[in-house]
Amino acid sequence: MYGFWDNYMFLIFFFKGILIGLAMTISIGPITVMCIRETLAEGQLRGLIIGLGASTGDLFYSSVAAFGLTVISNLLILEQFWIRLIGGIILFFLGYKTFRAQPKDPNVQVQSNGLFKSYITSTVIALTNPITIFAFLALFSTIGLANEKNHIYALSIVSGVFTGSFLWFVVLTAAIRFFRAKFDLPKLRLANKIAGILIFIAGVIAIVSLL
Repeated sequence: MYGFWDNYMFLIFFFKGILIGLAMTISIGPITVMCIRETLAEGQLRGLIIGLGASTGDLFYSSVAAFGLTVISNLLILEQFWIRLIGGIILFFLGYKTFRAQPKDPNVQVQSNGLFKSYITSTVIALTNPITIFAFLALFSTIGLANEKNHIYALSIVSGVFTGSFLWFVVLTAAIRFFRAKFDLPKLRLANKIAGILIFIAGVIAIVSLL
């Protein structure tokens, strides 16, 4: 039965997890670009789904690191070449598709179909960077999780990581939603071009880094 100290430590690790989730997510990577573009083109819900996929990837890798699932981590690191290669190819395809996409009028009600596909796509992209495990291992060691063999604390911190990661996308999409109505079709078309190029470049970097 857990007492005051255990509950206190649970909350401490949870809030530390939130900070780690934010730190790992706040960057201008391909998923952030996708989130911004989808929010502009399809609305906040679509952007949140993209963010949820990214947060799912963070949840998976943080869980592997926090719970010491060495069999899984070793396998992912061993096969990282092929995993990252697949990720680069997906980014190539998404970059091309985004560049060619025709924008929709922001004043017209958007459809919510295809949300699951958007979630799966962003989740897969998030999972194609197994090096993330090392970042989580280093951060968890820094905050003292490595000294705690309690799985409840591990559960607490990975819950915090997921919360912090998704919180960033909530804030990001809310901010983009505010500006969405100010974008006309020419501006949305330009946004598609820029987003497509950035995602394609991310794919190039992912492939080149394997050489």
